Amino acid sequence: MRIERVVVNASPLICLCKSDLSEILPALFTDIIVPAAVHNEIIAKEDITRACRLFFAHPHVKIVSDIVIPLSVMSWDLGAGESVVLSHALEHPEYWAVIDDREARKCAATLGCRCTGTVGVILVAKRRGIISSVKDCLTKLQDAGLWLSQDFVSDLCLKAGEQLNND
Repeated sequence: MRIERVVVNASPLICLCKSDLSEILPALFTDIIVPAAVHNEIIAKEDITRACRLFFAHPHVKIVSDIVIPLSVMSWDLGAGESVVLSHALEHPEYWAVIDDREARKCAATLGCRCTGTVGVILVAKRRGIISSVKDCLTKLQDAGLWLSQDFVSDLCLKAGEQLNND
């Protein structure tokens, strides 16, 4: 099933913006929801990048404020951003949650919510020809502060059909 609509949490968005990869999202998806709680969390940061500001201005991006959190999500005691992202995805099953938090991903799996993470977005971008190198994108994400083990990076690159140079 082709992912066209996503609702994005702060952590993936911040990582993609800090690594200058946020343009991947509108290149991949026709409809991108950023809950107001997530938007507010990002713009409250002093080091918000120009890439984030440009991302929020993109026509595919909609900031939504009227998301009701059901008890099934509330009971997981997640952060505000994770809760609204999952609530929106549950209410609108055509949306995938883009979320990295481990507990939020467990919640999503338990409640039957489709989700992916920052790395999943990179892999989809490679499959669709939006990017040419998973390795280059993962390196940018690591340089921006996203911790990924070298074994994990190597496995992803091999699965994406990329040869690794071990210089």
